[in-house]
Amino acid sequence: MSAHRLPIFILAGAVATLIYFGAAEFIAAAVAVTSAPLLILGRAVIPLTPTALIKVAIALFGTHDKLALVITIAVVGTILGGLIGWIGLRRRGLSLVLLIGLGILPLVLTLGTGGGVIDMLPTLGGVVLGTAGFLGLIRLGDRGTAVSEGTSVSEGEQVEEPSAPDGAPDRRTFFGVAGGLGALGIAAIAAGQSTAVLARSAAGTVTKLLLPRPATSAPEIPAGADLDIDGLAPIVTARDDFYRIDTALIPPAVSAQTWSLRIHGMVEEEVTITMDELLALPLEEHYLTLTCVSNEVGGDLVGNAKWLGYPVRELLARARPQAGADMVLSTSDDGFTASTPLEALTDDRDALLAVGMNGDPLPREHGFPARLVVPGLYGFVSATKWVTELEVTRFADKQAYWTTRGWSTHGPILVASRVDVPRAGARVESRDGGGIVTAGMAWAQHTGIAEVQVRFDSGDWHTAELSEELTVDTWRQWRFVADDLDKGTHTVTVRATDADGNVQISQHRPPIPGSATGLHDRQFTVV
Repeated sequence: MSAHRLPIFILAGAVATLIYFGAAEFIAAAVAVTSAPLLILGRAVIPLTPTALIKVAIALFGTHDKLALVITIAVVGTILGGLIGWIGLRRRGLSLVLLIGLGILPLVLTLGTGGGVIDMLPTLGGVVLGTAGFLGLIRLGDRGTAVSEGTSVSEGEQVEEPSAPDGAPDRRTFFGVAGGLGALGIAAIAAGQSTAVLARSAAGTVTKLLLPRPATSAPEIPAGADLDIDGLAPIVTARDDFYRIDTALIPPAVSAQTWSLRIHGMVEEEVTITMDELLALPLEEHYLTLTCVSNEVGGDLVGNAKWLGYPVRELLARARPQAGADMVLSTSDDGFTASTPLEALTDDRDALLAVGMNGDPLPREHGFPARLVVPGLYGFVSATKWVTELEVTRFADKQAYWTTRGWSTHGPILVASRVDVPRAGARVESRDGGGIVTAGMAWAQHTGIAEVQVRFDSGDWHTAELSEELTVDTWRQWRFVADDLDKGTHTVTVRATDADGNVQISQHRPPIPGSATGLHDRQFTVV
């Protein structure tokens, strides 16, 4: 065997993997299933990913972390395909076994989760075409090598050490065909992923639910609640701009007609409620700000929306939790679980089983047809999307998805603030009699923000102007105008104090396991 042929086998294995993934994506899009190997492998990888890597992925990619995961799996798979091709240089039979064996792994995972015959088609089609591509490229490469040496090759024959340099037309044909097939595979992967995104978006718009008028409407937004400053986040976050962090690689497609919520566990009476029954109840509207525990200091994994739903405490009252219970384990349609303190779901806060967001039914990616929203707690212990079960239990008896991975159990919101204006690195023009406008957001859900202070460089703290409070469960905007800054580079730092007198923690701490702490700052230049 010759090292001269090594690139042929490595490239054939890598291209075969791209053909496999691309063909499977194309077939999945054609038959409208969510069983393409990239997605199946992604769903399998997410629960096995170490917390440290999850933290890094969210920090680097934010709401694009799932796309990054799919790309990573495709890249790793392609590299693995190249290694299988390298094995094929000496043991072609073994390389075929590995190529087919690893190719059907997603099929095994699909069947293990109850997939049907149609769900098998993408993987099977990808394996057939990927294997054919591998064998075809190897044969073409062998012929190219033989032509460059002036010899003939039959099936199974060994090719001797070449006596002529690379560059024979057939050899160049091999690399051209391999490059073309690889590009086609990449294009098919991209098209398949784009089709999946469009299908999910379409599902979110056509899966309509006729929402009733709320029995209790949200308060009107006061005129002074929005300071109307360019670059400052709006007081209400648009649905399309609202952050999405969850463990679902593809948002579950849950039918409102068949959806139901089961309340069980340590209760006097098990309760099940359907969507028709839920919509017949006196629903309430409330503005609530949600925050992800993964949000870095100054991050954007926070948003405020108008939610329509029914108080969870009323649903739990029907079931009558037993003495000794202190936790509700909520379960999503995709198997995710969250541990919420029972007290937070039964006290007077506006914890909702929500069906609407900003006047419309929940988008699919935000939990259609129903989800939990709970003021004062981070989302990983409270904001379960696609919720189907509430189990009344005890923290001592049950653990949720993230608590089994070492995250905190209760997840109370900490006081936080950030600088939105000026943007980082901005050059701000100094005007006579004007001043430099700084502005941002602050939040302490279910307690409320009482004060925001800013300082420049290492100077004294100054009290900022606060927008009018919408509710204690929503964030507030702040503004401060500095009229004594010299030209040059400056740093503005912000800190907030909640209504209970708790000052934002200045010591830096990473988000996991219980939320980030530290003060946000922005550097800008006055010109």
